[in-house]
Amino acid sequence: MKNHNLISILFVAISLAVAWAIRGQFGHEQGAAWAGAIGGSALVIASGRRDWYQKMLVIALASAVGWGAGGMISYGQVVGYGRSDDFFNAYYGLVMLFVIGGLFGLLGGGLVGLVLDSTKEKRVKWGSLMAEMTAGGILTYYFLVEQIGFKMTPPRSEAWAVILGAGLAMIWHMAREGRNSPLRVAFFATLGGGLGFSFGNFLHVVGNVMEIPFNMWNVMEYCIGFMGGMGMAYGVFTSKWPEQEAGHDKLWVNKSALVFIVVFIPLIVFRESLAFGHMLKRLGDIANAEKVASISTSVAAILLLIMSLWLFYKLKFQGYNKVKAGWFMFSLLLVYTLMSYLVTGILAGNSPINQHLYLANIIFLFFLYQKKLKLIDSGSLEKLPQKWGVVILTTLLFLALCAFIAINTHGELPGSNNRF
Repeated sequence: MKNHNLISILFVAISLAVAWAIRGQFGHEQGAAWAGAIGGSALVIASGRRDWYQKMLVIALASAVGWGAGGMISYGQVVGYGRSDDFFNAYYGLVMLFVIGGLFGLLGGGLVGLVLDSTKEKRVKWGSLMAEMTAGGILTYYFLVEQIGFKMTPPRSEAWAVILGAGLAMIWHMAREGRNSPLRVAFFATLGGGLGFSFGNFLHVVGNVMEIPFNMWNVMEYCIGFMGGMGMAYGVFTSKWPEQEAGHDKLWVNKSALVFIVVFIPLIVFRESLAFGHMLKRLGDIANAEKVASISTSVAAILLLIMSLWLFYKLKFQGYNKVKAGWFMFSLLLVYTLMSYLVTGILAGNSPINQHLYLANIIFLFFLYQKKLKLIDSGSLEKLPQKWGVVILTTLLFLALCAFIAINTHGELPGSNNRF
């Protein structure tokens, strides 16, 4: 793969990594959806394809929905399994984190791939797909959890089974419709997201044992975003995609996508994380807590309103190019970063070092953005790796090695759990 491709993949990987690390301040579906929208828009910019710019809002929406859906999965207990001093429990934790991270990437990469593959001549049957995914999620949950009784993380929610069923239904739909390129993207995004989450947990444990004075949980979040974004980008940039005719996406589609991304998602994030009650709770026991929380909430509301109006003004729903795509992505990323500063108490004098590292990453992204990001050798691969079983087995062996190393570096750790 040539250097241009590597730079493009790096651009997407860092974009989703930073956004996913920031997402840790907000959590749940809405936080993951905001991060997913940033990753999807970065993918469009990195591709260098003019035809994709015209549907960048739809691509960002697909990425937001796909990566965001996984936000319903509970994984706090599973992270604790990875901190166990028993090999079987630690290995179980890493493997289940591989599954959870993989489910994030499966829907995120798969839906993005389907949008890229949809043309006027061969449209994706979205109604049928959504119905199949909904049915697959419900049936898989009740079969695995309610009937068989397989529970990954008791007593927490077992919503992972819903995402698994939806993802399997999506794969079945892709295979039935002969959409090989979206299948490849789903595969590599699954691999990247899964490996990123499990290896990130390993780094989390090692960092805590070594008493590194840094938020190692944030390192784990950065890791899943980086490797998940890398997998999604690699799958896209090494697959064959049809040329998109001008005007393929109707005006109302772009309008709806923009409203969802810059109004609906930020509104839910504000309601669940930035409202006065939440802000006051996050600030804890500090002087003038109520005043600081009130000001922080007001500043957050003003910034979100400005962002929405600004993007509606800059994006006229047609005639998109790299400049407009850049405005879109960096506006989302910068405002997300500012929200992270607010929720961690910047107005109260709290300024964790990881917040500044987000800005450093954004500056580096802007440097990469200035380069001529151009997709080269696209379409060199069209099918899934022939030895995908070997890839999965190698990954599982690697995670076993990580578990073995981890348990031999520590005794009982705070926050550790045993599943068995």
